[in-house]
Amino acid sequence: MNEPSPSCQASDHDHANKSLPPASLARAAQLFRAMADAPRLRILDVLKNGELCVTEIVATVGQKFSTVSQRLRILRQEGLIVRRRAGNHLFYALADRHVADLILNALAHANELNAAPEASQEGDE
Repeated sequence: MNEPSPSCQASDHDHANKSLPPASLARAAQLFRAMADAPRLRILDVLKNGELCVTEIVATVGQKFSTVSQRLRILRQEGLIVRRRAGNHLFYALADRHVADLILNALAHANELNAAPEASQEGDE
């Protein structure tokens, strides 16, 4: 059975020729890889409420200091969080509102998917 061919061309649409630079797509993929780890995402979620000392983050997520420190390093290298030193304390916060929006949107979408009735998922098999 032959499928019908599309009745329009990509050039018929203004947005069709507006692609992102490959470097921007690669950088965005790096950000998503950094957030694709549930424990790192948990840290980001904790920081969405504001700046915290590393000791507070460790207590909140219930993991070893060295483990949290490694996760914070990755998140900081990817530009998702920023660090501030005050005396002997290190404080971490989300880098900007974009990061908070990414986290809030991802978690909201995940909650919607989890709440979807089983019937709507049966058609995906």
